[in-house]
Amino acid sequence: MDDLSPPGPTPAEKPRPTRANHVKFPREPAYLSDDPRPSFQSLNGDLRRSGKSIDLIKEDDAVNEASPLLRPRMSKDLGPLPPLESIMSLNESSDDDWIADAPDEYEQQESKSSWYLFLLTFCMLGLQIAWAVELSNGSPYLLSLGISKSLLAFVWIAGPLSGTLVQPYVGIKSDRCRSRFGKRRPFMIGGAAATVISLLALAWTREIIGGVLGIFGALPKSNAVANVSIVFAILMIYILDFAINVIQAGIRAFIVDNAPGHQQDSANAWASRLSGVGNIIGYLFGYADLPKYFWFFGNTQFKVLCVIASFAMITTLAVSAGSISERDPRLEGIPDKEEAGVLAFFRNLYHSMRRLPPQIKKICHVQFFAWIGWFPFLFYITTYVGEIYAERFFAENPDMSPEEIEETWARGTREGTFALLIFALTTFAASVLLPWIIASSYKPPAPPPRTPLTPATPRANRSLPTEEDDYFNQTPSTHKTPIRSSRRFLTRFRMSSLEIRWLTLRRAWLLSHAFFALLTWSTFLVSTTTGATILVALIGIPWAMTNWAPFALIAAEISKRDAIRRGHLRPPSPEEGRDRDAELLARGEDPSAGADQAGVVLGIHNVAIAAPQVIATLVSSVIFRYLQKPRGSVGDESVAWVLRFGGLAAVVACWMTRRVGEERG
Repeated sequence: MDDLSPPGPTPAEKPRPTRANHVKFPREPAYLSDDPRPSFQSLNGDLRRSGKSIDLIKEDDAVNEASPLLRPRMSKDLGPLPPLESIMSLNESSDDDWIADAPDEYEQQESKSSWYLFLLTFCMLGLQIAWAVELSNGSPYLLSLGISKSLLAFVWIAGPLSGTLVQPYVGIKSDRCRSRFGKRRPFMIGGAAATVISLLALAWTREIIGGVLGIFGALPKSNAVANVSIVFAILMIYILDFAINVIQAGIRAFIVDNAPGHQQDSANAWASRLSGVGNIIGYLFGYADLPKYFWFFGNTQFKVLCVIASFAMITTLAVSAGSISERDPRLEGIPDKEEAGVLAFFRNLYHSMRRLPPQIKKICHVQFFAWIGWFPFLFYITTYVGEIYAERFFAENPDMSPEEIEETWARGTREGTFALLIFALTTFAASVLLPWIIASSYKPPAPPPRTPLTPATPRANRSLPTEEDDYFNQTPSTHKTPIRSSRRFLTRFRMSSLEIRWLTLRRAWLLSHAFFALLTWSTFLVSTTTGATILVALIGIPWAMTNWAPFALIAAEISKRDAIRRGHLRPPSPEEGRDRDAELLARGEDPSAGADQAGVVLGIHNVAIAAPQVIATLVSSVIFRYLQKPRGSVGDESVAWVLRFGGLAAVVACWMTRRVGEERG
């Protein structure tokens, strides 16, 4: 009997693979914006869309791959997966070059406007003003309460202690937060409330304690009121440092979550600029006679400063948190159960440190040594400038009375404050200019792959990646408006006249360590107040890089890994240098087991900043023990040697920066 079934294909007539045969990565529909940017119109669009995703806008009826009813499948659930090369390879029987199949539209990240990035990072302004008030006026205020200098050193250990403990804890907790208000905003708002309360309570310590103890008959000038005021003020300093670190952890993660991957360096540059503005405002207010102009805020300098800092904190945080919407964390599903208790927290922190992605580990190693150098500068540079100013008066009149010595030191302290103001201005100028000079680190060495999209669809044609797309697949607008044309002209002008192609972000960071070390050892040549002020001003340049480069590199790495995990970005090809972690992420594995989330990474990064401050404090104490001379003496070089020790640590950081990777060599 004849076989009536249709004949099968011969070997020479293999059927062409269909889209159904391809391996699909879960993706969201791409949003392609035609609005010209930067403009206020585009800002409104950015703000309307910012709550739906980090940089990809979904259709309302689209199904999110991060459904709360689903969890990511691991290889232990499915068995061994085929090698990535077999999934992400060229199909020789197809006319299309492809890496992985996609839905109807190729996933692209939309570039945010400068206005959006400004609003996203605006909260850094209020945070930095609060830091400036505490650092510049905290010590004089505490000394005025009767705290001894030895006890003052114990008080300021609150800074590195809170940085080591609070930021990792907040990072881990915020990563696991599933509030309808977002992951980071609850911590930012709670930290801001605690900061305002502790600032105002600290400024009115005498009045609060005097009023409470006065109920029991204590006199305002009694020793009991003075001693309790000291204890209360120390408690408020610790609460203030812990609260500020809660805000800082939340804000840094908030920036990483809401800025596109290819704009992480721009977002952190904006954060650096606004921090510089906050420093300038803080030092300017500290230099002015505020009770004369703002008497209604308080009768002392510190009271007025605390009120202004509280107002700035509330205003800037309200603008950022109110205008930028986070992605709903409830769509990410219920997090795994975690052990409770302090020991469990430290155990989880230790395991997270071990599982950090290699790039972020290298950055933390650099930061550890870099901040051994920065800590002595930040805490003792005012004393260094003041000593240079006062030394010539001590040489001219070695028999000064204690009152004359204190008056001379007061004038020297004002000279040191003025040098810090110039330092803040230099830092701000550098934070504005350096991003225009330094080449972008996030362009691919080869064009991104094409996907098998249907060319007959106009929108599909528009979404095909071209050689002009960068590694993060941002979508440029195609409208040829005057604003867009002027922006392209400015971009070409920047590329041709300002940008130094070989000066990548990593190389600039490396050079900043070397420049800082050179300047600290230049203290051998400085003998005048003018020379010391110029030295401090020049150090503002590497300080601007310190506030920008490591955060931008970390943020870009976090964003890139998140994009690969969600299927928005392909892992590097063999020609670009294969990344095993990226391959596992693309397969659905998680080699870091959650240790590459923004909150925990930035928390661990802050440990790398705060922990070395304890080492720097101990070494500085040893140097002071053997080199310090009595107050009012000539030839005291102890502070200069502390700065030079910091320069040696910067040399180590410079050498270790060579190991940090970059997207484009």
